[in-house]
Amino acid sequence: MSSGIDDLMSFLKSLGVDQLAIIAKEDIQFNKDFRLQCEQNSCGSYNKNWMCPPAVGSIDELKEKALKFKQGLLFQTVYQLEDSFDYEGMQEGIEEHTKILRKVLDNIKSTGAFKEFLPLNVGPCTYCGRCAFLDSQECRFPEEAVFSVEACGIDVMALEKSCGMSYNNGKNTISCISLILFNLD
Repeated sequence: MSSGIDDLMSFLKSLGVDQLAIIAKEDIQFNKDFRLQCEQNSCGSYNKNWMCPPAVGSIDELKEKALKFKQGLLFQTVYQLEDSFDYEGMQEGIEEHTKILRKVLDNIKSTGAFKEFLPLNVGPCTYCGRCAFLDSQECRFPEEAVFSVEACGIDVMALEKSCGMSYNNGKNTISCISLILFNLD
């Protein structure tokens, strides 16, 4: 591994990431059924965000974008919930995880760790407080916009299992993941 990746992994550990791994694109399994969660509006962002379906494009288009990259940096954070119905705690966990992703992306941009990269996050893009999609306007910050792993139809459980990470991290927890696909050269 290059020293840039080693430095980035050390940075992630310093931010409190629970699990991380470098994956090969061959480890990624796509399943259109995962995209159905988006279409069933399970997170409430369907047709409300530029980085969510249907605006983000078809699953085949996103798969094609993802497969242009040779490797990925997968990382997970785990947050404790009061109980399995703690929706507020789930949202707080996702927000905290997204803050970590943003710090990592700033680090990648400032250090030039990856020449090309594609970040994917848990859930919808939340860079703007209110997505321009809702106002029938173009994305205000396309260079900061991040679409979700789910929108791509990536089987997160299979991906985590392939690199020895656990998907379920105990009762009353939420596990959040991000995947940053990259090419070094």
